[in-house]
Formats: sequence, structure tokens, C-alpha cells
Amino acid sequence: MTVAKAVEQLLPEKRLVYFGDLARTPYGSKSPETIRKYALQNTEFLLKQGAKLVIVACNSAASVASDLLEEKFSAPIFEVITPAIDAALQVTSDCRIGIIGTRATIKSNIYESKIAALNRSAKVFSQPCPLLVPLVEEGWLDKRETKMVLRRYLHPLKHRGIDTLVLGCTHYPLLKHLIAPRIGKRVNVIDSSTAVANVVKNYLQNNPELEKSLSVGGESKYYVSDVTDAARLTAQRIFGRKIELTLANVESGGI
Repeated sequence: MTVAKAVEQLLPEKRLVYFGDLARTPYGSKSPETIRKYALQNTEFLLKQGAKLVIVACNSAASVASDLLEEKFSAPIFEVITPAIDAALQVTSDCRIGIIGTRATIKSNIYESKIAALNRSAKVFSQPCPLLVPLVEEGWLDKRETKMVLRRYLHPLKHRGIDTLVLGCTHYPLLKHLIAPRIGKRVNVIDSSTAVANVVKNYLQNNPELEKSLSVGGESKYYVSDVTDAARLTAQRIFGRKIELTLANVESGGI
């Protein structure tokens, strides 16, 4: 949802088709094979709903499934990892970059490999943060327990003297107000949601035929695989308005 909100802000005239796989999250604790299966189903569903390009708005899915999706589908596929890396390399001063993400994202080593390919002198320090996604989904955005967990997760990165921190999960921007003061005011905090939205906007500017084919006006659609009160509250918190969540079954392709 943080990615959808960022895209909405940069491209307000375009109609979005969103799918949140709430019934099968968190992806970060799943095996790569399971994540790939889910990513294929989710992408097929979005394309059936009329999507002309797809953003994989999940670091766990992007880390293990992006190449497969690009091979399988002809529509442009964007992921949240590469834009975040590019943004981090632009602002880092000492080339000491920290990454926080789910276990699946960190275990994939995708940030390390992509950063090394672009800047061999950069040092990357990764920290899995498996408790953050459930805390966000419970709405514990200002709880003492969340602050304690963050302090524990961020301490090793502070000890390493990082100057840039990548929020390697699209849940984490909701905790940015807690992360920034705990990692230190001199550390650049990179939000992958904003980074990928900028990349999509630039891509459409350079591909006017695709840009003109996108639906303009009308209401965006927000599909989820499970509708919960917590999801409704989170959506309202992110978008700043009530969002109508429609139940969809991507395994059967139905709504």
C-alpha cells in the first residue's frame, strides 16, 4: 500500500489496480519456491484486471521472483529493490550502506550482489527484522514494544557506522518516524516506495505510447485476498481516506 500511495501521489491521474495478498502474508518467512508461485498468481491476476505494467511492491517477492516474472510476462515489470539501491548509492558519502528487511530478502543477498555490481567499494551490512511486519500489520506503530524491537535490530547497524539505511520492506515506511531517530540523524533513510514510484514515472515519460494506453480517471481498485479490520485501518492510515477493499481469490482467478 505504501508503494500504491507513492505512485498515486506522483501519477494522480492514472487508475491503479492493487492486490494485497493478506491471506498468505508474511512472504518473508516463506520458501523461495512458494514466493515464486504466489508472485506468478498475483501477476496473472493483475494482468487479467487490465494492468499494463506491474510493480512488485514487496521486497521478498522481488528478491526471488522478479527475473521469473520478466521471463514469463511481456508487460513491463518493476521491482522495489533496484530503485532503492540506486537512490542509496546517490546519497551515500562513505559507501557504508545498511539494509533491513525480511528473512527472505536478507537471505537472498540480492542487495549485496546488486550494490557490488554497481560499486565494488561499497560496504553492505544487512539485518533481518522478522518482527516488524507483524507489528505494522497489528497497527503497533507507536507502541513501546515496537520501539524496543527497532532499537535491538538497528543497534548492529549503528555499531557498523552506516551512513545510509535502505528500508528493504514496503511495510517499513510506516515506521520511518521511529527508525530515523534511532538510527541517527546523520544517516540517510531510503524509502523504496518513493524510489520505485519515481522510476515508473520516468519510464512512462520515456514511453509515451504506453503512458497514453493507461486508464485515466475513474476509481482505482484495491483487491485483497483477505479483508480484515486491521487491513482497513492500515489502508485508511496510509491513504488518508477510506479505501474499499474487495476480496479476490487469485488461486482461482475469481473475485
